[in-house]
Amino acid sequence: MKTKDLFRFRSPEIRALHLTWIAFFLCFYTWFNMAPLATTIVKSVGWLTVEQIKLLAICNVALTIPARVFIGMAMDKWGPRRVFSIMMIAMTLPGFVFAFGESFTQLLISRLILGCIGAGFVVGIHMTTLWFKPKDIGFAGGFYAGWGNFGSAAAAMTLPSIAFIFFGGETGWRYAVASNSIFLFLYGVYYWFAITDGPIGTVFRKPRKVAAMEVSSWSDMIKLILWTIPMMGVLAVLVWKIQRTGFLGKFGAVTAYGAVAAGVIYQVVQVLKINLPILRKGVPKDDLYDFNSVGALNTTYVANFGAGLAVVSMLPSFFESTFTLSPAAAGLIASSFAFVNLFARPLGGVISDRMKSRKRVMVLYMLGIAVGFFLMGLISLSWPIPLAVIITVFCSFFVQGAGGATFAIIPLIKRRLTGQISGMVGAYGNVGAVIYLTVYSFVDTRTFFFVVASGAFISFLFCWRYLKEPEGAFGRDYHLSSVDREIEGEALLQDLLPALDKLNQEETTDSGDPVKKEQVRMEVGSNE
Repeated sequence: MKTKDLFRFRSPEIRALHLTWIAFFLCFYTWFNMAPLATTIVKSVGWLTVEQIKLLAICNVALTIPARVFIGMAMDKWGPRRVFSIMMIAMTLPGFVFAFGESFTQLLISRLILGCIGAGFVVGIHMTTLWFKPKDIGFAGGFYAGWGNFGSAAAAMTLPSIAFIFFGGETGWRYAVASNSIFLFLYGVYYWFAITDGPIGTVFRKPRKVAAMEVSSWSDMIKLILWTIPMMGVLAVLVWKIQRTGFLGKFGAVTAYGAVAAGVIYQVVQVLKINLPILRKGVPKDDLYDFNSVGALNTTYVANFGAGLAVVSMLPSFFESTFTLSPAAAGLIASSFAFVNLFARPLGGVISDRMKSRKRVMVLYMLGIAVGFFLMGLISLSWPIPLAVIITVFCSFFVQGAGGATFAIIPLIKRRLTGQISGMVGAYGNVGAVIYLTVYSFVDTRTFFFVVASGAFISFLFCWRYLKEPEGAFGRDYHLSSVDREIEGEALLQDLLPALDKLNQEETTDSGDPVKKEQVRMEVGSNE
């Protein structure tokens, strides 16, 4: 697949790719619609403080972590088309509540719920894997993610102008945010009817169970539990941060910690409930997969997407304080880090597609991130600003490209578990952001960059040791096990039953129309 193929709009898979990245773009545009209007909101609302806005920013990413996990499960059960459409439609309600909220409690709750829309990323990744073959999945996934992620930057560039030019006044931000939700709702309805879960005639492959990820061995089940605990437990860090600001009392904190603990216990129980019967029965040899690869990709997303989210949030102030720049100039320079995502992430997928080893590409990207952040830790006032920008772009090139390389591997690990694996890896990106931002609150900027570089180097070692080259990584179709074929056969039978019943009814009706009977037979034959 080449860049020019993106303009073949009549091609079903290219059309699906464009429809899906636009959906992801609108999700991220909505997710990050508060940040560019934050100062305006504080000025126009007399009862809101700067500290409360900061708390809302924390809440904005809190529920993204569990949402990505549960959305991954939902995709594997109902398919990405339904999940993506319903998510966009459902998120319009908290969007309107935030736009017209008249109390801090309303803004807080709506922002917490809106954080779930960040899970839209993993939905589109799954949809992309249904439409593209292994040899093209890196480029398609990278293009989808690169342009979809640009929604956050587009919100920053356009929402203030929309609020001022089109609506004006102190309440302009409210109508700008509300208009955002209207577009999200309309596109959610459109997406439901505009796309299918893969090309027409293909079978949507589901896992046997969706409450927890299936594993292939007893040791892998222990590893899944160990990876599940911090994924949910990191929410306790958010509770602690909120409590420190004084907006959560002792009773509320204890309740929140209890809820987090209950969530962790529930997930662990589901892992046991799903996998104990499977492991006792025995997993067919051709259905085995190595969970170590999932763990390795969890670390990569902590070190690329997680680090990227953390760095973007502090980079403007870093340049402003280091080089004594105006906020506008510092913000412009810092935007170079996010802008690189437009081409670097698709390029990461392309390189993964073109090279003979997806593992080698992943390992080199993680090493590049470690070097890039180490160099950023050396930036000081004595550096020429252009050199600092070059180092920032260099680092971002590896950070963003590594995301594309990560999701070029995920669909190849275990085809029917793509949604759940995407959900876990995606959630670990947010886990990384929470961890790194927490570290940043205790250390200086140079130390922070060195810590992030260390995290990337650890991921480099982890990938070098544990990441496996996926089977059929460059084939024309995905590797299917005997269990995959069994599940596919059951799904195909479910698809055929209505048509078979209809045919039987026609055959047993004396007055049945012969032409209509032949049409039904043709329908059954096309499904076969």
